[in-house]
Amino acid sequence: MTALVKLAPGALAVGHPLPWTVYDLNGVLLVRRGYVVQSERQLERLYERGRFYAKALVEEEVPVLAEVPKLVRANPFAEYVTLLQDLENAIDAVMARSEQAGQYLTDLVERLDQLCVSEPDACLALVHNGSREPTAYEQTLFHAIICRIVAARLELDSDRIALLMLAALTANIALIRHLDKLNSSNKGLTSPQREIIHKHPLLSAAAVEQAGLTDPVLLQIIRQHHERVDGGGYPAGLGAADILVEARVLALAERYTAMTSPRGYRKRYRADHAMAEILETTLREPTPRTSHALVKELTTFPPGVTVRLGNGEIALITHRPVAGEAPVAQAIISSSGNPYIGSFFRDCDEHRIEGIVVPDRFPELNLSDLWGYR
Repeated sequence: MTALVKLAPGALAVGHPLPWTVYDLNGVLLVRRGYVVQSERQLERLYERGRFYAKALVEEEVPVLAEVPKLVRANPFAEYVTLLQDLENAIDAVMARSEQAGQYLTDLVERLDQLCVSEPDACLALVHNGSREPTAYEQTLFHAIICRIVAARLELDSDRIALLMLAALTANIALIRHLDKLNSSNKGLTSPQREIIHKHPLLSAAAVEQAGLTDPVLLQIIRQHHERVDGGGYPAGLGAADILVEARVLALAERYTAMTSPRGYRKRYRADHAMAEILETTLREPTPRTSHALVKELTTFPPGVTVRLGNGEIALITHRPVAGEAPVAQAIISSSGNPYIGSFFRDCDEHRIEGIVVPDRFPELNLSDLWGYR
């Protein structure tokens, strides 16, 4: 097995993407290749703890840092509207059985995959910041983002990840026209509504297949994404051994997105409450690793949530912990409750996070600025 090599001084720099995936001395993943180092403190921690596999230099042909030009970072916030429009166009193409449906979806998956790999924290922030009043198309995009990030933790191969993301974008096609109305309703479901909900995995799979996307694993993920390991799911009532891991990941992504979004009959869950409930309800499952992967990837304070700091300020989490650090946050509301003009970086080792909060007034924010995109 190739040995882990200690990071050499000068190999990394603040504001540059990591040229290699970085591990600790025991081979535990710290941060993936492409992550942009946020601060000098993060840089120091990576030098203290960081190791990489020397074979990466040969296999990835990564030049030394001095020869790497300053990269223009992909900006998920700037691309958000385009992603949603591309999603709507792709779904329309599927419903129309267009010959271009497969290409539309494949192109969207490839772009979304690139964003999730290079800017995972910003993509997670899209999920949490957008969960205040998401449309059906936004929720669908959130499903795909969460699936991509959890799939990396589960170490699924690239082909299976692509199929999972395709399934996330198409699994609710049979419901997409009705979801906004269903989500905003404070009344019980009618019999016809229950019937279409129960059948939508089969109807969606059929629509996808009729549009020319015939991969059997893709169709199986779609058909199974509401099955449950205890046999109580639908439409087939499958047991744990018969449900693909990808279908379980998609089910979790949908459940988490639904819980953290408002409904006509309830307020939305806080992210930590949603994760706690998911863990509690999957505790007795024979294979709870998918829910554990979700919680580990999102972390205690996911990007995009707001937290109260020890100094009384409310801050927005922008980055998950790296190399043993606390999360990165930007203060957006003062201790007296007044929104700041702009934001202020806060070291969460110095300013302890007391917990997630939902402010009464949420200020208008330029998320691109908060994440340092230029």
